[in-house]
Parts: sequence; C-alpha cells; structure tokens
Amino acid sequence: MKTISRRALILYLLIAAFLAGIVILYFNLISNANSWAMNKVNAHLYSNGALSTAGDILDRDGTVLATSKDGKRVYCGDTTMRKAVLHTVGDDAGYISSGVQTSFKDELTGYTLLDGVYNLKRYGKGNSLSLTIDADLCKTAYEALGSYHGLVGVMNYKTGAIVALVSTPSYDVINKPNDIDTDTSGKYEGIYMNRFFTGLYTPGSTFKIVTAASAIENISDIYTRTFTCNGKIQIGNGYVICNGVHGEQSFEKALNNSCNCAFAEIAKELGGDKLTQTANEMGFNKKIENIDGKIKCSKSKLDLSNAEELDIGWAGIGQYTTVINPCQMLMTVCGIANGGKAMKPYLIKEIKSPKGRTISTTVPSEYGQILNYETATKLSALLRSNVENEYGDWRFSGLEMCGKTGTAEVSDNEGARPNALFVGYSTNESYPYAIIVVVEDSTYSIKTAVPIATKVMAALKNQ
Repeated sequence: MKTISRRALILYLLIAAFLAGIVILYFNLISNANSWAMNKVNAHLYSNGALSTAGDILDRDGTVLATSKDGKRVYCGDTTMRKAVLHTVGDDAGYISSGVQTSFKDELTGYTLLDGVYNLKRYGKGNSLSLTIDADLCKTAYEALGSYHGLVGVMNYKTGAIVALVSTPSYDVINKPNDIDTDTSGKYEGIYMNRFFTGLYTPGSTFKIVTAASAIENISDIYTRTFTCNGKIQIGNGYVICNGVHGEQSFEKALNNSCNCAFAEIAKELGGDKLTQTANEMGFNKKIENIDGKIKCSKSKLDLSNAEELDIGWAGIGQYTTVINPCQMLMTVCGIANGGKAMKPYLIKEIKSPKGRTISTTVPSEYGQILNYETATKLSALLRSNVENEYGDWRFSGLEMCGKTGTAEVSDNEGARPNALFVGYSTNESYPYAIIVVVEDSTYSIKTAVPIATKVMAALKNQ
C-alpha cells in the first residue's frame, strides 16, 4: 500500500507540474504575444528592420499620409507636407517613438491576440487610421516656423481634437539626411522628439494666465487695485526686473503690459500655496492621460515647496523653475475658452478595417473642470483685452482672438536668446480653436510667435 501511495503522490506531482507548465506557457503567450508578433524579424510586417506592410494613415479630410505598396511604406507626394507631419505620422524605422506608425502598430497591422496578423496576410493590408490633423494646416504651420526649432499645436476647444501638430526641426521621411546622427552643430537637436507631447519649456509670461486666475479667485479687490511699475520691484532680498516702466496701472492694464512688477507683487501676495493650488487645478503637476491611450505626455511642473518670497515673485511671471508641456498648456487654454471645462486631447479620429468596417470612432470626453465658469469668463475677457489693446485685432482679422505672449529667458549666458511663446484662442463659435506656438532661441514673441500664430489661424479660417 505504501508503494502505491508513493506512486500516486509522484503521479499527482507530475500532473501538477504539467498543469503549472501549461499555465506558465499560456501566461507567457498572452504577455509576450504582442512583442513576438511585432518583432522586427517578422517578415510579414518588416523589411530590413523597417515597417513595410500596414494600413493607411489619413488626415481628417482623407489625404493619404502613409500607405503600403509593393512591400514598402509610401508617403504623400508633397515634400513639405511630409516634413510637417513627420512627428505625427512617424517613420517606418521607429526613431520617432510617439509617431502613429510606432505607437499604433497594433491597430495599423490589425493585430489581435486571437488572430495575430492573420487579417494582414488575408487582405494584404491592415486597418486604416484617420487622424484629426489637417495636413494642409500643418504644412502652413511648418512653413511659418521656417528655420526655427519649435512647435505649433492647434486644438478644437469644444472637442479636444488636435487639428495641427508640427515639431521642428524635421526631415523628409523618404530622404533622411545622412548626418543627422553625427552632426554636432545643433541643427538637428531633438529632431526625433515630438516637442508638442514631450517638450518642457519655461513658460515666461504665458504663466501670468495662471497667476491672473489665482488672483481672480483669491484677491477680492483685484479689479480695483492699482499697481505701480518703476521698472523693478524689490521682493524679499532681491529684485524682479520689468520689461518696461509702466507707471500706475490697473489689473487689466498690467496684464496688457505683461508687467513683471505687478504680477510679481500679485504672486507674493497670493503666496506659494494659493498659486500652486490654482496651477494644480489648471493641470500642473499631473500627467494628461496617454493620448488615445498610447502617446505619453510630459508633465507641466510648478514646485514652490522650498521657494522664498523672491522665488515666488519670479514664479508668478513664469520664470523660477516652472516648466510647461505644450500639450497640457494648450489643453488648459482650451479649458478657459470652454467656460472652464477642459476636454481630453485626441489624435485618432476613426479606425476602419481592411474591408472598410468602422472598428472605432473617438467620442470627445472631458478632462475636467479646471476653473469655475465665472473665473474662466473673467480671465477670457482679460485675454481678449490683451489682443484688442496690446497686440492688435488686425493681426487676427475676424477671429476675435484672446491670447497671451511670453518671452522666456532660458540661459544666463551673455548673448543667449530667449524662447518666444504665444497661446490663444478664437471666441468666434465658427472657429472654436486654440493655438500654442513656441519658437526656440529667437526674439520677442510679438516679432516671432505671434506672426506664426496669425498665419496658422488665418489659414484655418480661410479653409
């Protein structure tokens, strides 16, 4: 009997080991199936390490930006357009990790856990992805940026749809320069990075939007105050220097003048806690959910935990250690335009099967209420006043723009040039769009960022 019991125990242990092996096998299959199927040695998808067979990528109007033909990826015929949409579409070698061709490989190839890439073999092509971007508008933005490094992003503030996304420097995906990876001059700096999604920038005076919002919510007499600007103001043990001498001015006029003295004084009165609270409510210090569940965004940051009075003054005008992510900042501006309610940004409009069946359509969804309606309305009126009384409505004919410029000092080196920024939106219900422009190593925003925004918004209106 003891012999039989021992044999039975050994048999049970063997069965248990077998079942455990089956469980481990299936677990590894489920966990690694995607990476196995998408591996670059898979000849059904790749040729010499480059994606060769996948579905079409189209802009919102149906312009084909990428497709597969005769075992290779083929791109739109317009060289400038290819450069303009590079960081959105991506490259077939995967250098641009946030590009659709890398981030949405599963969708483009039609891969599923059950069928693998069977449909790709069956139909000879994968799923088609229609994007929210307008390729012609991207081309306009790319041409407007010229030789500058920087970015342009445009979003529908009612829906969150990204209608333009350009990051420079760029290159032609079918004629990539040979010296990109060896150049030391800096002309290709950050060329594989999508600055809109992953860039971090000192905001300069665009952050005064946040300081103004905090003042509206926390300083009851802010609209009846006057602020004196003599070109600099002492805060704590140092000075904040202004961009001019503005004399006596109201809260509205201080924003029109982008007065550093006034806004440093306001930030000092608010204190670090209140300014941080407003910034957090407006999207700072928290990541946006991955765009369409795939593309990661960097996080805008404001940290005043160890800041002294002078630091808080500088933070209130967008300097100190504060950084913004362009996608998050644009979403915040969209929230102001939309009565305080921000929408989640998205890039994928629709996915269709090789046979034309709609697999999914993106439904706009809320990010959340970043400001109460009253504060958003008052802030919007101030940003409208900036355009009417400072920048000039003539720059944005018929768009009824609101906006704020920023000139961000990013280096203490003598001769270093600042980054120029502009954020704004149209209050015209026919054009519910907001825009962000960042021009690196340039000059004052009114000379660089604003003209770029003007060209892009005018092109959007005239479509």
